[in-house]
Amino acid sequence: MSRLGLLQELDPCQTFGKVTKVVGLIAEGKGIKAPLGSVCYLLPGTGDPIPAEVVGFRDGACLFMPYSALRGIGPGSLIRNAATPPLIPVGQAMLGRAVDAFGEPLDGKGEIVPEAYAPLHRDPPNPLERPRINEPLDVGIRAVNSLLTLGKGQRVGIMAGSGVGKSTTLGMMARYTKADINVIALVGERGREVVEFMERDLGPEGMARSVLVVATSDKSPLIRMRAAYAATAVAEYFRDQGKDVLLMMDSVTRFAMAGREVGLAAGEPPTRGGYTPSVFAHLPQLLERAGKAKTGSITGIYTVLVDGDDFTEPIADSTRSILDGHIVLTRELADLGHYPAIDVLKSVSRLRSDITSDQAQADGRALLRHMATFKKVEDMVNIGAYQKGANAEVDKAISMVGPINRFLRQLVAEQEPLESAMAKMHELVGGEPQQQGQQPQQAQQPRQPQQAKNGQRPRQQAKPQKRNVVKQVPIPPSDIPVNRK
Repeated sequence: MSRLGLLQELDPCQTFGKVTKVVGLIAEGKGIKAPLGSVCYLLPGTGDPIPAEVVGFRDGACLFMPYSALRGIGPGSLIRNAATPPLIPVGQAMLGRAVDAFGEPLDGKGEIVPEAYAPLHRDPPNPLERPRINEPLDVGIRAVNSLLTLGKGQRVGIMAGSGVGKSTTLGMMARYTKADINVIALVGERGREVVEFMERDLGPEGMARSVLVVATSDKSPLIRMRAAYAATAVAEYFRDQGKDVLLMMDSVTRFAMAGREVGLAAGEPPTRGGYTPSVFAHLPQLLERAGKAKTGSITGIYTVLVDGDDFTEPIADSTRSILDGHIVLTRELADLGHYPAIDVLKSVSRLRSDITSDQAQADGRALLRHMATFKKVEDMVNIGAYQKGANAEVDKAISMVGPINRFLRQLVAEQEPLESAMAKMHELVGGEPQQQGQQPQQAQQPRQPQQAKNGQRPRQQAKPQKRNVVKQVPIPPSDIPVNRK
């Protein structure tokens, strides 16, 4: 469409500006007043209008970052103000569909008729109006259900380096978790993984109750960020309908990287890891929107790509402090063929004590104690420096490590319900069930001396002689003797 034909179709009351400069990803325009975060349209000489978002201001000019390539844009190109806040179409028709960051279908199954339009950016719920999380969520993974039990409305991160199994673990949760609706955001991932995730990980049954929001790595950084916000807005819509929603995002790191690109292009200074200050402001604004509400819940599961397997890098460190728990996947376990490669000693669910029984907590502590004890002496055992019988606790841990590892391993096609995982863990540690209302045993009363017969004085018992006894001190695991020949 020509510029003249496009202008004839526009509302004459709308305001326009002109492009004055284009540097990298940023187009600078003057003569138009638009608030930060609003969407405007850059009008090329030929072709469709290019949507762009206001990301900053400089010397009285607006800084625009486009959602697509700036083809056809030159000095003096017109800028039209859309004058509408960013919205996303929502409704039941989105179930079973794959859409882009704007809610447009990607699967070729026809148009999606929305029931409403939800704001892309929304304040998190009032913290005093959030109900307490007191109901466990069955995710179908034995290690998580038993030792890292999650609750409805909890937010947890899956942290690992590349190629360790984050997406596979996420797919198992998507298929086996008992939730009303799944909303899955694939942010900055490879294009080929989208169909694989739909067909292999979700399957027809899982896809029927899921909404996929996709923005692959070739898209604009603004579109990648928008996909994360759009998926959260869709999940909020279904939560407001009273549904228990499982929101999964792969990955938060790609979202942060996109924010870094936007911030650096807009002129923000780089900080730790090259990330701009706005990235660390966007993370809590996004993650705090998930959680439990009065009408429903959003259980958020976010993958975090750890750069160089360094779990103290900025994004992993920041998300760990915001979320309600983290599941750590390690390359050491993956190299041993231990899948899912969950290191339960480094992982934690901050709500497990609130949603599990006392017996389950005792069983979990016993199992982790065996694993931690073996971890201390693993090197000595491998080189044959530990002598069996030197420490009973270590001997027990060595005998338990094999059954524990078999318990924690699980096939991708295998599902482990919550009750079954708890029962198997209790059987594994050999714990005794706690009796409800059991009274503590009373201490034995000291035996009274026998009364004398016929008024005679009772015989005094001889006082035992003091003997020098050598007190045996148990050898701690760190002081295990080495067998020297």
